[in-house]
Amino acid sequence: MEIKLEHDILHYAKHRHTVKAYDASKTIPDDVVEKLKELLRFSPSSVNLQPWHFIMASTPEGKKRITKGTDEKYAFNSPSILAASHVVVFASRLEATEAHMQALLEQEDKDGRFDADTTEMKAERKAGMAGGRNLFTNLHKQNFKDVQHWMDKQVYLNVGHFLLGAAALGIDATPMEGIDAEALDAEFDLKAKGFSSLVVVTLGYSDPENDYNAALPKSRLPLEAILTEI
Repeated sequence: MEIKLEHDILHYAKHRHTVKAYDASKTIPDDVVEKLKELLRFSPSSVNLQPWHFIMASTPEGKKRITKGTDEKYAFNSPSILAASHVVVFASRLEATEAHMQALLEQEDKDGRFDADTTEMKAERKAGMAGGRNLFTNLHKQNFKDVQHWMDKQVYLNVGHFLLGAAALGIDATPMEGIDAEALDAEFDLKAKGFSSLVVVTLGYSDPENDYNAALPKSRLPLEAILTEI
C-alpha cells in the first residue's frame, strides 16, 4: 500500500529533534511498529551487505535489560530508555563470513534479482553479484584491513535512514552513542552470535513539558560553508 507523507520530506528533516524526555504514558501503535521494523530491513548498505542485527525492546523488562549498557557509565541515558515506548539496539557484524555472503546471495535469488530469460543468463547475473560483493569485501579485508569498521559504517547508514523514516511516521527518537557496548554485548550474548552493539535508538513521543530540546531552534552551518558546487 502506498504511504503518502503529510509534508515534504524536508519538513521531517528540519523538524525532527533528539528527544531529551519521553512521555511514558504513550505507546507506539502496533501498525507503526511494523513499519519501523521494515525501515530497519530496507536500509541501503554497500553492496547490499546488510551487516546488522537489531534488538527491539518494548516491555519494561526488555528496556531494563538495555539499561545494563547505560546505568554504570552513562546513567543520564537510562531514564529515556525506560520511558520510551520502544528501544532499538543497532549491532554490527564482527566478520563478513562466507555463510553470510552466501545467505545474501540466496535471498537475492529468491527475491528475483537475477531473473532472466535463460538459466545461463541468470547464473551469470548471480555470479556477477557475488563477484562484485566479494571484490569490495575483500578490499576491506585484505587491502585496507578495516572490514569491521567498514561494516560499522553501513550500520550508521541504517541509523540515519531510520531516524528520518521514524520522523516521517510521526515518531520521536533519540540516537545514543553513550552506551557501554561491552556490557550490552554481554547482556545479549552478541559477540557469541558474531555481532557487537554500536548505537541505541529510543522511540516514542516527546514529553513537551520536560523535553527542553523540542523548543530549541535547529542549528546547522550555512549551505555555503558545507557545499561546493562545480
